[in-house]
Amino acid sequence: MNLRAAPRPRLRRAVLPVLAALLAVVALPGCSNEPDRPHVVVTTNILGDITRRIVGDEARVQVLMKPNADPHSFGLSATDAASLEQADLVVFNGLGLEENVLRHVDNARESGVPTLEVGAGVDPLAYGAGQGESGQQDPHFWTDPDRVRKATGLIADEVTAHVDGADDRTVRRNAERYRKELSTLTTWMTESFARIPPGRRALVTNHHVFGYLAERFGFRVVGAVIPSGTTLASPSSSDLRSLTRAMDKAGVRTIFADSSRPQKLADVLRKEMGGDVRVVELYSESLTGKGGGADTYLAMMRANTRAMAEGLTA
Repeated sequence: MNLRAAPRPRLRRAVLPVLAALLAVVALPGCSNEPDRPHVVVTTNILGDITRRIVGDEARVQVLMKPNADPHSFGLSATDAASLEQADLVVFNGLGLEENVLRHVDNARESGVPTLEVGAGVDPLAYGAGQGESGQQDPHFWTDPDRVRKATGLIADEVTAHVDGADDRTVRRNAERYRKELSTLTTWMTESFARIPPGRRALVTNHHVFGYLAERFGFRVVGAVIPSGTTLASPSSSDLRSLTRAMDKAGVRTIFADSSRPQKLADVLRKEMGGDVRVVELYSESLTGKGGGADTYLAMMRANTRAMAEGLTA
């Protein structure tokens, strides 16, 4: 019996084109981890949008926080945590905002990665009485576009100092262009809020998040359903009674609740006050996905300004 082995060259001819195709796919731009491209990691999606406007195409910007997430409670996968230690620069909000992420940022810093705590560099405010722990600084600086304008310069400085391969002139040009857009935003917000009578410029929110906006544009913070700067706290029945009395005294009937958080607590307060309280949704701590109404920082601030102006004049 004459047995012959199957011809191997035919198998090789069948496999080689498949391997070549796979290699071609891996080599396509955007289909790899781009190890040779500068890499900036940003914790929150608000800062992520701002950083992308500054960096442009000069580096890959990775944003850890998903759309519509809560910055106080979102966490990282093992892959995301590892990416912090492989970055050329880590940009984070700080001042205690990203409560589940800050230890990973600390690990990256200890491993030698340059990090920028943006909130610490924009003249942060301390919480007022009853708004947070005594002496604690408020991390929600982005509700003041003038502080975001200052943050733009800080981010541009760090990118040009630490991100090798990014063109300094392009980054500076992008930052200046964005700073002009932020100046225009401040002017437009001032004009929009001007139609609210001074006596009605009183804010009640689901937690303390608009202190910077209040200082910049002349609002009073009457109180919050959660008397804290973090959504991880919860109100007591005495807290709700105190807020109800403060709202009655101030003549406030509008509560602004973040769209990324359930409105249950605000609804409870509305029932306690007889059902005549209006709850208005704002995008205060997170951007939305594309087409969600607040997919950029500028879109978020415009949407909030319109909602606040309408909610306090209706």
